[in-house]
Amino acid sequence: MQKVGIKELRSRLSEYVGRATGGEHILVTDRGVPVAELVPLTPIRRKLLRLADEGELSWNGGKPTGARGIVVRGESVSDTVIRDRG
Repeated sequence: MQKVGIKELRSRLSEYVGRATGGEHILVTDRGVPVAELVPLTPIRRKLLRLADEGELSWNGGKPTGARGIVVRGESVSDTVIRDRG
């Protein structure tokens, strides 16, 4: 993991964003103390951002709206746990 100070990051931001886009993780420091990470977006995060841009999904810090719940087929998880305990 590459470490970079805020001052250097500010002066060469495009370079570091390009490196993160290429898969590199960059640790941002302030006077030698880690304060943030610059990391590539995961495919799932990219899809969530696209859905939000299209108005299919919104998020205000709670449970996302517009997302479908988990569909369980067959026995519920709680019933499976209870059955397996016995």
